[in-house]
Amino acid sequence: MSGGQFHRTELDGGLSVLTQRVSGVRSASVGVWVRYGSAHESPSERGAAHLLEHMVFKGTRRRSARDISLVLERLGGSLDAYTSREHTCYQARVLDEHLETALDVVSDLVVAPVLDVRKLDLEREVVLEEIAMVEDTPDDLVFELHNEVLWPGHPYGHSILGTRESVESLEAVDLRRIHDSAYRRGSLVVAAAGAVDHDRVVEWVARHFESVGNGGVSSTVATPPPLAPSEHRFERPGSQAHVVLGTRTVSHADPRRYALILLSTAVGGGMSSRLFQRVREELGLAYAVYSFQSFYRTTGAFGVYVGTRPEWAERAVQVIRDELRRVSQEGLLPSELEDAKGQVKGQTVLGLESVGGRLHRLAMQELHGEPYRTIDELLARIDGITIDETAVVAAEWLDPERWVTVRLGPAH
Repeated sequence: MSGGQFHRTELDGGLSVLTQRVSGVRSASVGVWVRYGSAHESPSERGAAHLLEHMVFKGTRRRSARDISLVLERLGGSLDAYTSREHTCYQARVLDEHLETALDVVSDLVVAPVLDVRKLDLEREVVLEEIAMVEDTPDDLVFELHNEVLWPGHPYGHSILGTRESVESLEAVDLRRIHDSAYRRGSLVVAAAGAVDHDRVVEWVARHFESVGNGGVSSTVATPPPLAPSEHRFERPGSQAHVVLGTRTVSHADPRRYALILLSTAVGGGMSSRLFQRVREELGLAYAVYSFQSFYRTTGAFGVYVGTRPEWAERAVQVIRDELRRVSQEGLLPSELEDAKGQVKGQTVLGLESVGGRLHRLAMQELHGEPYRTIDELLARIDGITIDETAVVAAEWLDPERWVTVRLGPAH
């Protein structure tokens, strides 16, 4: 597949339309992103963005729930959605000849959901099952607990799913109010990638979103208060201790995030990383150990997860801290940086081999207010990171004494 031609058009009211044509494919992916997620909810609305995402699939003014599920599947396509902290997404993938049908379905979900109060109780139970599933999955739950202490009292610290109490209290009128205020032209981004024609997509978007009003809610999230290092233990039965160590970092727009991504890759991004080699291969202390990073509009996060036997947890955490401290003080070896660059560049290109990967990249750049970069420009940006840049970033954020640690498992 070639790099593809990028086009952007802004329609009246601030509705953005982005496309990238990819040669050599017969498929297309299309999605609508709403600049509203769990971080924009009021305290009484926890979980509302996610519940609303579920409810739009229960029927629109033109389609029943069964019609929604059937219309693209009978064409060999797929339809799904997700809610994040800063946006909600509805997307589909189809053969190129069915792209307008896919956009019709996705726009129908966004523009004209019925939000039937008679179906709310049923879908509420589905979400409560999601919450129960997280509660019964300790390697998921420990991340929820870590978010709470990493962002205390801040919207980023609340579960995207909400709590049992908040979900049970939400009513159809709450979802309708959010839909009426947030699902408007100024909050929408429409993107398509694959075998697409930009002018035709713009024409379809203008028609399918004609009835959407101007405006939209603010997507700004308050800056979180300063973070104090801390350690928290949550007891529950089990054969493993699950530990997440982490800290706050930079926003998605901050150029230092590239150095952080390379650091994360070298420290815990694969089988060749420091933590995998030390914690698993050399010491046999864990099956799963890895680093992670998240970047938002105003801030970000970097951390490490490990799952180990309760009696080995102290040692595993100490080994991780030692490696983090060493990198924060000494930086990476030149060979480690080069290996990390190769890994990140390879993963980037492989991810963009799919039209879904292209679609997601288009939308994220628009949502974060970043200029479009070609693949070659992105790879050059990664290649340009110096050993000194990674050393400065490591000294700033990888000192484990400044991190927050959460441990979930049996007392030991």
